Formats: sequence, C-alpha cells, structure tokens
Amino acid sequence: MAKRLPPLNPLRAFEATARHGSLTKAASELNVTHGAVSHQIKALEQSLGVKLFERVGQRVKLTPHGAELLPAVSTAFDGIAAATQRLTRPASSGALSVSCVPALLLLWMTPRLGSFTAQYPDIQLTLIPSNDARDIRAPHIDVCVHYGNGTWTDCWMRKWSGLELFPVVSPTLINNRPIRSVRDLADHVFLHGDDGREWHTWLAAADALDLERGRRHHLGDARMATEAAVHGHGVALGDSVTASALLARGMLVAPFSQSVPAVDDFYVVCRNEMRATPIVQVFIDWLFAEKAGDDGRAGAPVAGRIISRRKRPALKVIGAKTAG
Repeated sequence: MAKRLPPLNPLRAFEATARHGSLTKAASELNVTHGAVSHQIKALEQSLGVKLFERVGQRVKLTPHGAELLPAVSTAFDGIAAATQRLTRPASSGALSVSCVPALLLLWMTPRLGSFTAQYPDIQLTLIPSNDARDIRAPHIDVCVHYGNGTWTDCWMRKWSGLELFPVVSPTLINNRPIRSVRDLADHVFLHGDDGREWHTWLAAADALDLERGRRHHLGDARMATEAAVHGHGVALGDSVTASALLARGMLVAPFSQSVPAVDDFYVVCRNEMRATPIVQVFIDWLFAEKAGDDGRAGAPVAGRIISRRKRPALKVIGAKTAG
C-alpha cells in the first residue's frame, strides 16, 4: 500500500513559512495571498493532527512537531530541485568530469578524444586518472570508468568490458634478446602493474610457476608497466583493451599465444541521481558505442592475430624477428 503523504501545496507553504519565519514573506515567495498560506498551514496541521507553528509577536516560530517535520520536507524539496536542474541540464553542452582507470584513460580514452569532440564540441571534459572507489560518490565527479568486481553499492553501474592479459614487449628488446619460449622470460626483467598476482596467474596458465625469476620492477599500475615495456625496460602484462593500439602501431608485440582472463572487469559507474542527467547519458552512450566499434572490428584485430585465447596449449613466438 502506498504511503499516505500530505498534499504538496500545504507542504510548500509550511517549508517557506518555516524558512522565512513569516507568513507574509512566504506568501510573497509563493506568489499567493497571506490568507492562502495561513489556510494551507491550517489544512496541514489538521491533516497531521499536530500544531506546527506558534505566533511570537509579528513572526511565527516552529513548535517541536514543526521542527521535527522541517528537515525531511526541506531535504525532499532540495532533492526535487536538484533533480529538476539535472534533467534540464543540456545534453550536448556544458562541463563533465570523468574519473577513469589511468591505463584506460591514457591508452584507450585519450586517443579517442577527437571522436568525442567531433560529436559534442560544446562539452568540456575534465579527465581524472583514478581508480579510487570514493570517486563514485564525490560530488565533483559525474561518472567513473573503473576496474573492479562490480560490488559497489547504492549506485548505477554497467559492465563495459572484460579483458584478457598476456605478456608484451618492445620489438627492439625482443630483437636483441629473443623470447622463443616461456623459459626465455627468465632472461628478462618482469614489469609488474600490481603486487605480482597477475603475472602469477599467467605463469600458472603457462605451466611455468617454477620459472626462475630474477629482476623485477613494481611500477604501481598497468599504465606505468606498459609504458616501461614500450621503452624496452622489460616484459609487462598487457591487456586486450588498453594494449591493442600499441600492438597495432608496432610499439609492442605479444610473443606468446597464451592469454588469461583478468580477475576484474571495466565498469561504468555513477551515482543513481546522475544516471538520468542527459550529459552523463551522452557520455555513457559514446563509451559503449566506441567499445562496440572496437568489437565490430575484432574480426581480424592485431591483438587477435597475436593472441589465440588458449586455442593452442603450446606457447610459441609469433610475429617477432629475432637477432642472429
């Protein structure tokens, strides 16, 4: 059964009178007569069966019952006003702030800014490299593209992409120090974008957990590990989303056919009230359209030619020239 709520107009009269402490000022704000405001308040008091105001000289003062009711009414009206403002916010102009996983922001989103600007030239983006869950509720951030397990609560979310992990290395490094089998990785520096779990997962799938690993660097995140690989500082784990452009341009190569699913996925996440904002909807639609375009070109992608996604159990070198 629907909860019984007082009529809207008496609540408006009550809130305005409580805020101004004056029937006259409330009537002026609501553009009605003093008598109309008085009538609405009396109707609300009769409906609730309590006294909401008492007169103190020329002004009115909330009774304990009125003081108890006011915060809920004020919050409700503020919420309605904020929602109305969001709904009337232009869909194709204005400012939009986005929190995005650093690697995804640098390697996937930034190269596509021209596409977004061409479609929406009047939207000004603020892009924040972050995967901090607190951004989801931050009032200065409109939408997040984060990596995680999708367990954020009290918000809107939609999975944007899964991803597969595989070793990547610069062509120069692999030419100077060949990688013909997984055992050759022992001669290379391991570049970590996490605490080592991702490399552990890949080596387990490659039946190489016993590989003797020597030098290694922990770079803090996947973006830095991938950049270090581009510069020839070692072998990193790339992924099927952020590394694809680097593979296509020949800045990285994937020496093995083995890939493993990442533990988590990319999600688009925002506060529930932001989901209905037209400018946020425009950006979310663009994100999914761009990803669909990538998937549509996946009939013969560079990454697909390099990674067989476990079609063959054996590991082998492909696509890389070796010295000697």
